[in-house]
Amino acid sequence: MSDTLVLNADGMPVSVLPLSTITWQESIKYMVLEKADVLLWHENWIVRSARWETQVPSVIMLRDYMKVKNSIRFSRNNVYIRDNGQCQYCGSHIERKDATLDHVTPIAKGGKTTWENCTTACSPCNATKSDKAGWKPRLKPYKPDYYDLVNKRKKFPFQVRNQDWLQFIV
Repeated sequence: MSDTLVLNADGMPVSVLPLSTITWQESIKYMVLEKADVLLWHENWIVRSARWETQVPSVIMLRDYMKVKNSIRFSRNNVYIRDNGQCQYCGSHIERKDATLDHVTPIAKGGKTTWENCTTACSPCNATKSDKAGWKPRLKPYKPDYYDLVNKRKKFPFQVRNQDWLQFIV
């Protein structure tokens, strides 16, 4: 469960891919060790020990800047984001849960699972294509850079635990 949003010292999320969140226990540890400042608290959520009590932080900002990792990993979700949630064969919009990962050059024909060979497809197109070669996607698959993918990710709605976080994300 991700209870606390973590912002870097510059006020931006440490990570957007995936969103930088931590458990409430970790957020209290950061607060007690004075590694972060609390920007927002969870309302009506107080934790107690024998000698101490505190509200649970909702958003914290690190005091020291954490170098942002700008490498991206290959995943079905990241390919979906790169392709803007569209089937690359018919052009229809696909919900993330219904999207499939298609190999442009099928694995049966020697294709690899790489950024340059995988694309988003709807189930009907993927089933029709099957292991046939020769189908060309609308956009040639490529490996996006971190910032390209982050900008595309920001166009999709964020499912966040607390709606107050949105002011720090978009």
